[in-house]
Amino acid sequence: MSLSSALNIAQSALQSTSRQTGIVSRNVADASNPDYSRRTANVVSTAPGARAIDIQRATNELLFRQNLAALSSWAGQSALSGGMDRLELAVNGVDNASSASAAIGKLAQALQLYATSPANQNMGTSVIDAAKAVVRSLNDGTKAIQDFRAQADGEIATSVDDLNTLLGQFQDANAAVVSGTRSGTDVSDALDKRDALLKKIAEYVPVSTYTRGANDMVITTTNGTTLFETIPRSVTFSPSSAYGAGVTGNTVYIDNVPVTGGNGGNTDAAGKIAGLIQLRDGVASTMQSQLDEIARGLITAFSETSSPPNPDLAGLFTWSGAPTPPALPTIPAAGTLVNGLAGQISVNSAMDPAKGGDVTKLRDGLNYVANPDHNAAFADLLIKYGDALDKPMAFSPAAGIASNSSVTTYSANAIGWFEGMRQQAATAADTKEALATRTAEALSNETGVNVDTEMSLLLDLEHTYQASARILSTVNQMLDSLLQAVR
Repeated sequence: MSLSSALNIAQSALQSTSRQTGIVSRNVADASNPDYSRRTANVVSTAPGARAIDIQRATNELLFRQNLAALSSWAGQSALSGGMDRLELAVNGVDNASSASAAIGKLAQALQLYATSPANQNMGTSVIDAAKAVVRSLNDGTKAIQDFRAQADGEIATSVDDLNTLLGQFQDANAAVVSGTRSGTDVSDALDKRDALLKKIAEYVPVSTYTRGANDMVITTTNGTTLFETIPRSVTFSPSSAYGAGVTGNTVYIDNVPVTGGNGGNTDAAGKIAGLIQLRDGVASTMQSQLDEIARGLITAFSETSSPPNPDLAGLFTWSGAPTPPALPTIPAAGTLVNGLAGQISVNSAMDPAKGGDVTKLRDGLNYVANPDHNAAFADLLIKYGDALDKPMAFSPAAGIASNSSVTTYSANAIGWFEGMRQQAATAADTKEALATRTAEALSNETGVNVDTEMSLLLDLEHTYQASARILSTVNQMLDSLLQAVR
């Protein structure tokens, strides 16, 4: 081997080692970055010597796709579970203390006490006060639900804005990947950035991807709607500042295709946007319908009845939508949902002493007088009202729970329905979070950096560098000796 060949071999070895050392050092520096994929240098033999000609980025498409799906599923479930926790406190309070069910229970107790002493007007006033507490629970619950829906609507609007921003950033990252691939430069950093953005996008909507020539990536949702192809597709939404019972929120559109919410406590909603839509138009709307049905049940239970063809008329409870004089205040139709009734229900002012009413009208009757002699011991109506609270009646199946039960049972079932769904949502959120974490760990194990491995590789490279330097030094000595001999 000539001295020039030995010199070339030593120089190429030093260059190769230097480049590998730079790559390993970068791996160590970014070991804690979850969006960084390990780089390796592919080294090939040349004549003479060896050189690093390509940087390879660690990938695992299958695990990456599984992680994207797990992130979408967890994001949708987390949005649902967290929203239901907030909704529970806003409507029912801590331990359901401010729920309609708790207030109805206290009303039933006050009514029983008044029935045992119908001459005691203080007992009657207690019934009116308990009825007012029921009304407050229903009125405040309605306001809390509609305020919550407006908040969820605002979160949807924010999520849509964030998604559009991410898609714009993805366009820049994808353009850098395509440009670098075509020019033959290293695009590892651009690929890391693109994958990191894809993870964030998957938190808002479920995604599926495929790669075309020059590493150009196309994103679709799992139902096939195009989200990105060369340029981002539009994601649009018109937020509403306020909500009313029975009002459906505006739709989110991706490339003019509507996004739908999920179903169930263990929701099939994938992505935060679908989870928020389920909260706004599913869970909260159903909860409102149940409050409306409780209000209708109370109006019916405390209605005044007479012989046919006389209609049943509103008694202790009435509502702002009831017929007004000279028409008689009839009650809502049986088994028919009246949107917003829980926000309209009120205590009949004719029986409320605080508004100049007479509490004895609850005992004796308001429109159909059952006790014309005003017998102080008359308790038939009071007993009838108490029995009516526990008497089965028809409820609308649109409210999502049993359609034939008593008002007392129905109000308790409403809490049971919500608590059951909330518990299911919380359990599913923990499960889906665990899946997202495990897939991320599995992906990291395949594509991430192991510092121990990199440090071991650095030590090997150090030995390689020392050997190359020793060759270079030896060649230098031989050249010096040759030159001295020539002189």
